Amino acid sequence: MGMFSATVKDAGGVRRTVLREAESASEAASQLRAEGLLVLSVESAKGPGTLPPGWHPAWLLPMTGLDVELGLRQMASMLRSGVSLLEGLQTVERQARAPRAMRIWRRVRDRVFAGEPFGDALAAQGRRFSGIVERLARVGEQSGELDLALARAADHLEGRRSLRALVVNALVYPVLAVVMAVGVSAFLVVGVIPKVAAFLQQGGAQLPPITQNLLDVSDWIVRHGVGLAVGLVAAVAAGALLRATAAGRELQDAFLLKIPVCGKILRLSATAVFARAMETMVASGVGLLDALDVASKLLSNRRYRRRVAAVHGEVLRGTALSTALAGAPEFLPMLARMAAVGETTGSLAETFGETARFHEMMLALAIKRFGMLIEPVLILVTGVIVGFVYIAFFSAIFSMAAAG
Repeated sequence: MGMFSATVKDAGGVRRTVLREAESASEAASQLRAEGLLVLSVESAKGPGTLPPGWHPAWLLPMTGLDVELGLRQMASMLRSGVSLLEGLQTVERQARAPRAMRIWRRVRDRVFAGEPFGDALAAQGRRFSGIVERLARVGEQSGELDLALARAADHLEGRRSLRALVVNALVYPVLAVVMAVGVSAFLVVGVIPKVAAFLQQGGAQLPPITQNLLDVSDWIVRHGVGLAVGLVAAVAAGALLRATAAGRELQDAFLLKIPVCGKILRLSATAVFARAMETMVASGVGLLDALDVASKLLSNRRYRRRVAAVHGEVLRGTALSTALAGAPEFLPMLARMAAVGETTGSLAETFGETARFHEMMLALAIKRFGMLIEPVLILVTGVIVGFVYIAFFSAIFSMAAAG
């Protein structure tokens, strides 16, 4: 048995695409004609042109969050227009950007075709689809508003992608500036200073203290450079191994929250992500306990995950959400206060949305200020290093000229 895609016209002359399972294309066409449909074309739903045959360089491209977001948005548009779920999945598969994405959407389609619920089919793909997408898909199927649920899931993924891009783009310049400053300093210490030192020492004159100190530092770094590099690699490896353990990762995550500027950015980001996720799920009809369970998995910081899990347990025991959040000092205070208003007025989704928008705005402002602060500091540090080197050398040259 195989699955075939057919383009047909119904009694009203409406052209559409349907899927049928049959032994051959001719049998599928016969089934459709028996239903009173005019068959225009029939082809295998797994026919050529969908995936590259054999190995292909395109297989190196992974299925990204953007692929999921675009697929969900495309599905929502088609479902809203009256396209069936199977037909929509087939279209998403054929229009996917990467072969791996095509294969994942095909697996989802095959499971749905076999009678499995759409949400379960997404969950069977491992980590390709986040918990919030799976939960919204299940709620959408049960409520009959799958198009709306998928649109909200796509909006959520877009918001997270935009937030992540905001943080990454803001940190690109400082990172490049640090790399350039370290590179210039290393070039001076390892490449320039030893050559100039050899020239100065040939003169036989007594070098000024500032020049001699610079040469001593350069010589020490050159002699111990390999050891310093090995120590740096070992420190990075130790940090990675420590983060691989649950206790070590939570220790590191807790430490990051105490760093003055970094901690504020992380608190703003976690509060915005949590509030946005809760808004999306509560507005879609997901139960509060299920929403808390999914939201905790969206937070990368282990301290926040553990805190949301504790909030989940308190709500399960009958505590009000606002009261449970008030006991979570990692989140900013506005979150609990707005949750209390939402519980009182019955507009929890709206208040979570307002909270998310405010903290996203504050996060963008904090990142902008961080970039404005670190830029002059890096310029000053680089200028001091280069200026010190020049002053040391010119002092030596003037000293040699005076001695001559």
